[in-house]
Amino acid sequence: MLRATPRATARPVLRRLLVGAASVAVAGSLTAAPPAAYAQAEGTGLPSPARPGAGPDRDHLTVTVRNAGGGADGTFELYCNPDGGSHPDPGGACAALERDTRWGQDVFAAPSEGGFCTMQYGGPATAHVTGTWAGRPVDATYDRRDGCQISRWDRLVPLLPAMGGNRGARV
Repeated sequence: MLRATPRATARPVLRRLLVGAASVAVAGSLTAAPPAAYAQAEGTGLPSPARPGAGPDRDHLTVTVRNAGGGADGTFELYCNPDGGSHPDPGGACAALERDTRWGQDVFAAPSEGGFCTMQYGGPATAHVTGTWAGRPVDATYDRRDGCQISRWDRLVPLLPAMGGNRGARV
């Protein structure tokens, strides 16, 4: 009489798990493309499978800035790929967004709760960004109430206006 040992029955299960994980990893690497790949697909006449918002349904954001001063307040339209709209610097704004776009991460995400932020005040400026970026809906608010929020704002200059010591600087 033969008895199945736990080790003998565990091997096929482990093999299926490893083969399944490898298949998922290979499939994921075939579909993931860095932001630079979008630019390579542009101008070739080929559709960009990694960027559903390219073409006629290109990326579009509405940026509303309040209390920034210096003529930076207002509501601006931004289109990317190709860049345009009423935003004062569409090329720079789109480049800032492209630079921070990473697979599996939201470029517009708020800082995580419970983090440590410096207790500094960056002024009364606020911004609201809505629209579509990389085929995903966007509805994000910004302010400058502490170090984390200031850093989050400054990371997106020139999408958002440069403030304080960063006025005129391009990130």
